[in-house]
Amino acid sequence: MNSRNKTLTMMADVSRPYRRQMIVMITAGLISSAIDSILPLFNRYALDHFVALSTLDTLGIFIILYAAVLLVQVLGNLVSTALCGKIEVSVNRDLRDKSFYRLQSLSLSYFNSNSIGSIHSRVMSDTSKIGETVAWRLMDIVWSGAYLVSILINMIIISPKLFVGIFVLMLLALLGSLVFQRKLIKVNRRIREQNSILTGHLNEMITGIRSVKSFVIEDRMEGRFTEETDKMRRLSVRSGHLSSMFSAMISLISALSLSIIIWRGGNLTVEGAMQIGTLSVFMSYALGMLWPVQQIVRTLTEIVAIKANWERYTALMSTGTDVSDTEEVIRIYGDTFDPKRENWEDMHGDVEFDKVCFTYPDGDTEVLTDFSLKVPHGNMVAIVGETGAGKSTLVNLVCRFYEPTSGRVLIDGRDVRERSVQWLHSHIGYVLQTPHLFSGTIRDNLLYGSPDATEGQMKAALEAVNAWDIVSSLENGLDSKVGEGGQSLSTGQKQLISFARAILADPAILILDEATASVDTITEKRIQQAIKTLTDNRTSFVIAHRLSTITDADMIIAVIDGKIAEQGTHEELFAKKGYYYELYMRQHEDIDRVVK
Repeated sequence: MNSRNKTLTMMADVSRPYRRQMIVMITAGLISSAIDSILPLFNRYALDHFVALSTLDTLGIFIILYAAVLLVQVLGNLVSTALCGKIEVSVNRDLRDKSFYRLQSLSLSYFNSNSIGSIHSRVMSDTSKIGETVAWRLMDIVWSGAYLVSILINMIIISPKLFVGIFVLMLLALLGSLVFQRKLIKVNRRIREQNSILTGHLNEMITGIRSVKSFVIEDRMEGRFTEETDKMRRLSVRSGHLSSMFSAMISLISALSLSIIIWRGGNLTVEGAMQIGTLSVFMSYALGMLWPVQQIVRTLTEIVAIKANWERYTALMSTGTDVSDTEEVIRIYGDTFDPKRENWEDMHGDVEFDKVCFTYPDGDTEVLTDFSLKVPHGNMVAIVGETGAGKSTLVNLVCRFYEPTSGRVLIDGRDVRERSVQWLHSHIGYVLQTPHLFSGTIRDNLLYGSPDATEGQMKAALEAVNAWDIVSSLENGLDSKVGEGGQSLSTGQKQLISFARAILADPAILILDEATASVDTITEKRIQQAIKTLTDNRTSFVIAHRLSTITDADMIIAVIDGKIAEQGTHEELFAKKGYYYELYMRQHEDIDRVVK
């Protein structure tokens, strides 16, 4: 199947839910185009009857009929335009809903290997282009095609002799249109690619604005962006030149067509072989017939060009996930958007790594090798090690953000794959090093942890992490706006709220991924006081940045190259004077050096 047929099949698929509306839209467009093609015939009658014969007989009937036809045309345009707009936005909504649904079903590896700008473009720009093409470009072809066929038939019937010369010029216009449109497709494709590059640079600047400011590289960022915008300018100018040349060619052929009609038709009129009204009709058709030719060629090339948008969209929709439940698990536990919570068991909190090996989907280096560890319910496990040792990988596997390459992760004695991802995530509280709050209020963010939480429960959660005094001091308390990503709050405040949000869910397993690394000393003390209470009778994994915060852990594991180098309590490991001891002493020497 060629590109055009594939695209037309796609358009039929996405528009199928609106086939009744599309039938009405197409019918209204056909009526409108038919009326457009017969309006010059009214002018012909007026010239040949009222003007040539100098009579006003039947003028009243003519005016009523002409007005009625115009009214039908207006109604046809109104209906077709309204339905085009409705179908466009409906298709956009459907595609965006499906793509957003799909994104939430994908594993973390997809987001690690695709940029925010690329994902945003697929969900917003590509779907918008598809919706526009399905509605408006289809209507363009229907109207232009029907109008062109109608006027060609009328011209053949009225005067085959005049039609032959015009038809030859129309074929030349068609061939010229195809040549120019192919060139325009190539240029416009490069423009879209360049636009993606510009979007990526803009996104990078916005998300990294703090780094831009701190490294004083505004001029370099400006230089890069200016270079890319200049490329966009050159491509856009090239596109403009081609479009203007194309328009000039169409104007030239239109002028030639009109000249032929005036010359040949004028002679026939003088000779009495043609009436002035007929000559007027041909002139109207000659001036109007090249525009639908141009429109059809342009629309067909746009339909072919949209194949790239459709391929990007379908690539997203067909992307497989590295983490998925089996059909049997879904049958019992439900899926992401239709969970069967009545079948969900409570979680006790025993965790076991059984000979786990792991390599990231987009990598070729084994991060964990034959890793085994048992964590009884209620234990606090601290994980230490150098960057890249595999600390975050361990907790990502507990959360089943990734699947082990080999081996098993067990919760309460059962492989995590035997129960649903949603069941697992509903029993885990996760606090990141870089806290993320959703736009809205503090109350809104806390309710993400527990949708049914009362104000009293939210207050208790905030008090548990020593954050209630901070929230209550804000002008609107729980209803204070946090801004996009929580930008209205300090890092420490965001961390405390995200901590309270995780606790409000009352998870069986609590994971703290260097949760105190980005906060000040006072806030760290607040969190440390809360951790002692919150980890009681709850399995917890703490990735430690400051080793002084984990001295009370039930178990400390030092990870080197994906393997456990040391394991024990703080006192036991300190007494060994091995890897953990060196890390601890090195960190405190750095602190002492800073203090001095």
